[in-house]
Amino acid sequence: MLLTFEVIAEALRERIRSGGLEPGDALPTQAVLMAEYGASSLSVQKAMALLKQDGYAISRPGKGAFVAHPDADANEDPGSLDVGSAPVGGLVARVEALEQALAEAVGQIADFRTRVEAVELGGTHQG
Repeated sequence: MLLTFEVIAEALRERIRSGGLEPGDALPTQAVLMAEYGASSLSVQKAMALLKQDGYAISRPGKGAFVAHPDADANEDPGSLDVGSAPVGGLVARVEALEQALAEAVGQIADFRTRVEAVELGGTHQG
């Protein structure tokens, strides 16, 4: 039996494979997916992370998640990498997903550092 986030990810993959969602289309928002599947925000986030990891989706900061373009690797030298088994979006989408996750982590670390510095300096915690 699949977990909720796996069900959501597979349903979105199927929409992409069937053409219901095309490259460049915005994926449903977290709120829409939560309502559609009766899922928690964490389940939706895990589903989106899985789609990004698998190369089906990319994130655009401030804009949301989108279906990856199947020709995203078109500029790669065909002999340089084995992309034959990569799904929609291939390696470029995976790199973009990792870059987005890294950017989010850096932001969280910076926020945490600011909070720690405020505590160490005896300031009040804001946030």
